[in-house]
Amino acid sequence: MTTTELRYNTAEQALSQQIENILVARNPRGMQNAQAALEAGYYYRAARVLQEQLAKPGSVVLIGTGFPVPQPGDTHTFETDGPVGAIALYDALATLGMQPMIVTSGDLAAALAPDYRVHTISEGNLAVAEQEAKAGLAQLKPDVVVSIEMPGLNANGQYSNMRGEDISHRCPSFDDFLRLAACPTMAIGDGGNEIGMGNIAEALESLSIIPARTQCDELMVADVSNWGAYGLIVWLSIWNEQDLLAPIQPRAILEYLSARGSVDGVSRENTVTEDGMEPSEGESVIAELRAVAGF
Repeated sequence: MTTTELRYNTAEQALSQQIENILVARNPRGMQNAQAALEAGYYYRAARVLQEQLAKPGSVVLIGTGFPVPQPGDTHTFETDGPVGAIALYDALATLGMQPMIVTSGDLAAALAPDYRVHTISEGNLAVAEQEAKAGLAQLKPDVVVSIEMPGLNANGQYSNMRGEDISHRCPSFDDFLRLAACPTMAIGDGGNEIGMGNIAEALESLSIIPARTQCDELMVADVSNWGAYGLIVWLSIWNEQDLLAPIQPRAILEYLSARGSVDGVSRENTVTEDGMEPSEGESVIAELRAVAGF
């Protein structure tokens, strides 16, 4: 069954709309326009795919994340948006008995490996991307592939950041994991240059970015991609009658990442923020989602 074949009742439909609206309420990068281009219920449908995997003990979920941020001296590090959501989703899925694995590269892979199951892919080498994806999929045999704030290839065959800079020589390539996967794929983005945004390429033409063309089965949008993970977790909380949002501490995760060299993707500074926003914003989103879910 594909995600678009799922149907939900009136109460679920209303709740889904509330969740989707909460996640784009601030609208710093025009994701309300992207929301309008999507069929309502996208968080519900994506979460339902994850929920159905609970029937298979030890289901494997790959979570791709890690957007490189250029630094002085032609170096780079990873931004905080993406890893926070990946860690939150990883913990929630592990609590439910699934086997999540974070797919990333470079400094972020090294930072997370002591505490999380990590599959490392190379950076800046599109020539090996397809073979890496084939090998990774064959080895890991995922039941679902999720992308959270992963750069997506654009029409020029390059990766670009929010400033339009070509960052291909620094990027991990996760696109082929979704393109070649023999399982459901889903992606979360907040600007238009992330994996999955190819689903609504025409709707992104008015935004001041070079849009990604990579598609997925179910695209989800949020004002900050980290928060999109919370949109999945709230549904899993409801269906499993377990408040999986309550343990999430955005500030603590940001501090964990900052201590390992992360930067804010907007300021490019090593601060305990996500896309220029204080942790209190993410905490507020979690509180709003918990409230509408009745926790």
